[in-house]
Amino acid sequence: MAADLVIAPSILSSDFSRLGEEIAAVDRAGADWIHLDVMDGHFVPNITFGPPIVAAVRGASKKFFDAHLMIEPADPYLEAFAKAGCDGITVHAEATRHLDRSLQAIRGLGCKAGVAINPATPETAIQYVLDRVDLVLVMTVNPGFGGQSFIRSTLEKIRRVRALIGDRPIRLQVDGGVAPDTIGEIVAAGADTFVAGSAVYKGGTEAAYRANMDALRASAKRG
Repeated sequence: MAADLVIAPSILSSDFSRLGEEIAAVDRAGADWIHLDVMDGHFVPNITFGPPIVAAVRGASKKFFDAHLMIEPADPYLEAFAKAGCDGITVHAEATRHLDRSLQAIRGLGCKAGVAINPATPETAIQYVLDRVDLVLVMTVNPGFGGQSFIRSTLEKIRRVRALIGDRPIRLQVDGGVAPDTIGEIVAAGADTFVAGSAVYKGGTEAAYRANMDALRASAKRG
């Protein structure tokens, strides 16, 4: 397991009327990565933003831009997101017919490749592509909306994914319901990278964002 824990605030919970400022604020407040939740209204029941918005805010932070593509199909848009400035691109196992090919394409674009699985998807869906990925994302809520409650049954899946990863240099990311009262158990299950939206952005100020991330890190260390 990676020694360093990564906190990746999801901009889905930010104030979209001043998105660039919000990204800069969480960067200064101590974010390790910036998480970009891309939704298409087809694979998930919501629509967020595409490559032009990513390109527009890329200058707000030099941190790792972590794109989570909740779109189907994903392959036609990989190059556009890479050119917009994404450092890592994660696709859903459920949203692509040829997962191995998609992951190869992401790496071919010079980005870190990630694969995500929904709460009802077994970890066996990714076991044959682990040598193609830099990150596995376990969804701990059903994708499509922020602010949902953590699905506790996913803790066992996180443990199983950690076992599958073994000693490979792959980050294990969790997205959904990550908060000070859940992150300790998630760390104990084997995750090392955490997407948090409302748990980071509540309060609406840079000082609040810093305090919120400090609280997450303190709870993670106890886990």
